[in-house]
Amino acid sequence: MVRSFDDTTRRNIAELCAAFVRVEADEATPALKRAAVAIALTEAEGGGDTTFLLTRRAASLRSHSAQWALPGGRCDPGETRAEAALRELHEELGVELGERDVLGLLDDYPTRSGYLITPVVVWVTGRAAIVPNPAEVASVHRIALSDIEADDAFSFTTIPESTRRVIRFRLGGQHIHAPTAALIYQFREVLAGRVTRVAEMEQPVFAWK
Repeated sequence: MVRSFDDTTRRNIAELCAAFVRVEADEATPALKRAAVAIALTEAEGGGDTTFLLTRRAASLRSHSAQWALPGGRCDPGETRAEAALRELHEELGVELGERDVLGLLDDYPTRSGYLITPVVVWVTGRAAIVPNPAEVASVHRIALSDIEADDAFSFTTIPESTRRVIRFRLGGQHIHAPTAALIYQFREVLAGRVTRVAEMEQPVFAWK
C-alpha cells in the first residue's frame, strides 16, 4: 500500500496511534535504563511516498557499533520519552521538531542489554534537512512504509539460548534484528489497525550485551 506524504496520511497515522492502547513497563523494574527512539516519518527522496528514517550506527561507538537502529538513545533525568526521542533525532540527524510533531507512542520494549525503549512516532516536515552526525551515524536510509507492510518483510526463527522467537526484518539482502525489528514490526501492525505486542520477541545473542 502506497501512502502519500501528505496531511491525509499524517491524520490517518495520528488516528491509528491514538487508538492504540500502549503497554507501559512495570515501574517495578528500576534496573532498566529508560531510552526512546524516533520512528521519524518523512518523504521519500524522489517525493511522494511516506518513509521512515533508519540509521547505521557509527563503527566508532562503544556499544552496538555499526548496527542498524532507529534514531534514539537514553533519556536524560526529568526528560519525557517524547522529549528524549526529539532530542536524539536532532543530535543524530540534525532534524529539529517539537511536541506538535509527535503522533503517538508505542509499547515499551525491554532489551537484553538493560534498556527499556519507548518508540515515539513523529512527523518530519518536508522542510527539515537531514544532516547525519558522523560521530554517531555512519549512514541514514529512508525505508518506505510499503516495504514493512509486505507479506515477507518479517520472519521468525529460534535460537538454542532462548524459548522466545527471534524476529527479523529483511532489508535488501540483510536481516535487521530486535530491538529495532520488533519496534518496526509493531508500527507495521499499528498501521494495519492491529494490536500486536512485541516485548517477548527475542534478540539474537550478539545483541544481548
